[in-house]
Amino acid sequence: MDNHKKAFSTKHIAGHLTFPLLAVSLLSSFGSSMLYGYNLAVVNSPSEHIKAFYNATWLQRYGESLEPSPLTILYSLTVSVFALGGMLGSLLVGILVSRFGRKGTILKSSPLVFIAGALMGFSRVLGSPEMVIIGRFITGIHSGISLSVVPMYLGEISPKNLRGFLGLMPSIFICLGVFVAQVLGLPELLGQDETWPLFLAIVVVPTFIQIAMLPFFPESPRYLLIDKSNVHATIDALRCFRGEFDVHDVIEEMQEEQQSLTSAETVSVCQLLLDRTLFWQILSVVVINMGMQLSGIDAIWFYTNSIFENAGIPLAEIPYTTVGTGAIEIIAGMIGCFTVEKLGRRPLIIGGFSFMGFCCAGITVALVFQARIAWMRYASVLFVVGIIAGFCIGPAGLPFIITGELFIQSHRPAAYIVGGTLNWLSNFTVGFVFPFLQMSAGAFSYLVFCGVCLFVAIYVYFVIPETKNKTFLEISEMFSTGDSLSKPVISVDNMKLQKLNGYGALESSSLEFSLP
Repeated sequence: MDNHKKAFSTKHIAGHLTFPLLAVSLLSSFGSSMLYGYNLAVVNSPSEHIKAFYNATWLQRYGESLEPSPLTILYSLTVSVFALGGMLGSLLVGILVSRFGRKGTILKSSPLVFIAGALMGFSRVLGSPEMVIIGRFITGIHSGISLSVVPMYLGEISPKNLRGFLGLMPSIFICLGVFVAQVLGLPELLGQDETWPLFLAIVVVPTFIQIAMLPFFPESPRYLLIDKSNVHATIDALRCFRGEFDVHDVIEEMQEEQQSLTSAETVSVCQLLLDRTLFWQILSVVVINMGMQLSGIDAIWFYTNSIFENAGIPLAEIPYTTVGTGAIEIIAGMIGCFTVEKLGRRPLIIGGFSFMGFCCAGITVALVFQARIAWMRYASVLFVVGIIAGFCIGPAGLPFIITGELFIQSHRPAAYIVGGTLNWLSNFTVGFVFPFLQMSAGAFSYLVFCGVCLFVAIYVYFVIPETKNKTFLEISEMFSTGDSLSKPVISVDNMKLQKLNGYGALESSSLEFSLP
């Protein structure tokens, strides 16, 4: 190697968007992330039909109808049990990704969707509300796994200059899933009393396409090298994703990160939480993941129809108004995806949460005055659309990207467990509590969400640095104080690549090696 070669940390390793990168991003998002969005919104349109089914089944079994309050509780459980399943799924992420890898976990969790689809699809025929609730719980487990694993997978296969763009691909598909649920939920399609079980069960289609095509693409190169020490497979994966034969620099970057680890083993959640050097990273994960759900977006998605009904929109127009909001979600998500690498993470997440907070305050004012001012009902609809658009531009996907970027390889699975668990716990809280909060506080219930949104925006502004175009190791060092989490940056010339998995012996003083 040349003597004048600079330290590795000063290199700018960029990459371009190749077909395998784009295909994997689309496939993993289509068969996993889209289902999360779909399941968030799928219970909205057929809510009255599902309640009628519950009531009829109860009458058939016990000879009496359900009172309104128990029926509300039962339906709220149907909505929010999805989040309980998600919380359980997020707790399994660390074990699964360490054992099966990132892509392997996505594929091996797919059968859960088919089990859930069968339960929900046959629930009406068998007269079993329990099958609907259990099916929702199982889809939640799948979404809890995929919501963490897909961003982790995409973040690890992406060049750092494309990490934000590809990392926001799942958020676009989440919005697309919501939109598909809104369209299929129209009365002319599946939003009828006879077809709602099919409406719930159709989630199996995207998953089938995913498991048919995703196995042809490689596992995460970082997982293959740092976790499995399989250099040959790492090189093959990098060549596939990067479209280049020479992947020296990328191997060196991952090797530098590996050298910074005190242990190659993945740390546990307890070890992560007890590491005082990671206090600000952990707190940041807590704030942005809880803020994502407590922003009120789930209340909007779960109960869009009832919100529009309370706003005075005619019942016949509500399904079409809801579909319109779904189209805006997709547009907003694409704006975020195509601007994140230019603007950075901070402007999108700060701007998104701030705008959501403004709209939450606005919808409160609109609902309070709509009885006296007729046009306020339309203002409330605009503010609902504003909340959704603000969310999809940044807060929908960036918390997952930032969670992965704030930690190096050995700490990343535990960080996703922490963030995912809090994310889903907050999701469950909003889904279960919001109907009762709305009944007791009315329009003022949105002020709670306003406060959360503004707090998260302020926190990100003062605490979280910009992570655009930085390696995982560089981001970790930005947070380090006192005893740094990572070792000082080492010159690549003095770093020795270990002999791994039969991969050629190296000179002790250099990293020079020949690719097979």
